[in-house]
Amino acid sequence: MKHRGAAAPAEAGNADVLPFWKTKTLAEMNDVEWESLCDGCGLCCLNKLEDWETAEIAWTSIRCVLLDGESCRCSDYENRQATVPDCIRLTVESVSEISWLPPTCGYRLVRDGEDLYWWHPLVSGDPETVHQAGISARGRTVSEEGLDVEDYEDYLVTWPLEVGRGN
Repeated sequence: MKHRGAAAPAEAGNADVLPFWKTKTLAEMNDVEWESLCDGCGLCCLNKLEDWETAEIAWTSIRCVLLDGESCRCSDYENRQATVPDCIRLTVESVSEISWLPPTCGYRLVRDGEDLYWWHPLVSGDPETVHQAGISARGRTVSEEGLDVEDYEDYLVTWPLEVGRGN
């Protein structure tokens, strides 16, 4: 989320040394490691609707007012909660509780003991591969500015849960 720059590819250096996401739990990671788990897809910054009776989550193609639709980065990450008070801050605890994290989310994958995908910047060494692989929200969203919440149902989508399948 904060820093989405590329880290050294997992294959670089000593082949016997496993990358941190394979050897550490989320709780053991330092701030730099934690932030680098974000692949920059922007999917978690899409507005979602929750059915109060069933707790079912429906995704929309409406992005947070702070999410840039092309870069898929927050335009004011450090101060986002001042503008968007209900912005969810990912923590070890919240990652354990949030059921709607996208299936390709690095936090979710590490939480579940799975490896990162080939296009994740930590693996590929390139922050553009998440977009090149078609995983991100780039070019698929509309801004929430000017939209009435009553109209959100007009923007329901399923693709955030389908991206990455087979990758």
